[in-house]
Amino acid sequence: MSPYLIRQHQPFQDGYTRITTIGEETHDTGIHFGILKLKANEHYIIYGPLESAYVLLNGQCYWTTQQGQIETKRASLFDEGPIALHLASQSRAEIKALTACEFAVVQVVNAGSFPTTLYQKENLLETEYRGKGLLDDTACRIVRTVFDKRNSPQSNLVLGEVITQPGRWSSYPPHHHVQPEIYHYRFTEPNGFGFAECGHDVFKVRENDTYKILNSNDHAQTSAPGYGMYYLWMIRHLENQPYLVPEFTEDHAWTKSKEANKRSWKGTIK
Repeated sequence: MSPYLIRQHQPFQDGYTRITTIGEETHDTGIHFGILKLKANEHYIIYGPLESAYVLLNGQCYWTTQQGQIETKRASLFDEGPIALHLASQSRAEIKALTACEFAVVQVVNAGSFPTTLYQKENLLETEYRGKGLLDDTACRIVRTVFDKRNSPQSNLVLGEVITQPGRWSSYPPHHHVQPEIYHYRFTEPNGFGFAECGHDVFKVRENDTYKILNSNDHAQTSAPGYGMYYLWMIRHLENQPYLVPEFTEDHAWTKSKEANKRSWKGTIK
């Protein structure tokens, strides 16, 4: 098993489960990441010294901030877009779970200030069908970017989601960047799986697994046939080196061009 892979063999328990920590001894991403599960009617106060993003994975809840109270719900990671509350350090908010709820919690060091924002369908940065029309759509996937430097310039984070159709590729062609990143996986079936590239190595990823991407490793992914694959992705900007665009590995960069459809083998299986 890869030292960059964190397995979660059992379902997450109620409360907060820490997955990565800022300053950990090995393979430090500089990102606090964990899963928060609340019971119906439970209240949770958000306040602390770190920039934070709370992504609703499933359930129905009220978010209360200085701007007021908003009710949201999410039943499907695959069919519904992200809902995420983004706060600067020392900002205060409250969650009231109307049903059992699950959240991904992403936190980084950032002394800067910016307005608390609840991102949902109406104000997401963008939803793209990347790879559409290339290579027989074998690497076509849905990429939902919640925020990056374009719509949250004071943030030290980039946050988004990817939906990979069964048997197809995403994060493709292979690419890398110096900024640390984390992927957290879910599947359309609890026994679903896929494969993740880590430089020259490949490993199997399953439900609730987390992958720490470091050292400019290439990180293309593929889902097994029959299983849709979701992953939440988060990138930490480095000082004086924000994440803007990935660097595609030269050997495979041609697959991004329209020439790829002419060059790709079109044989049939009999």
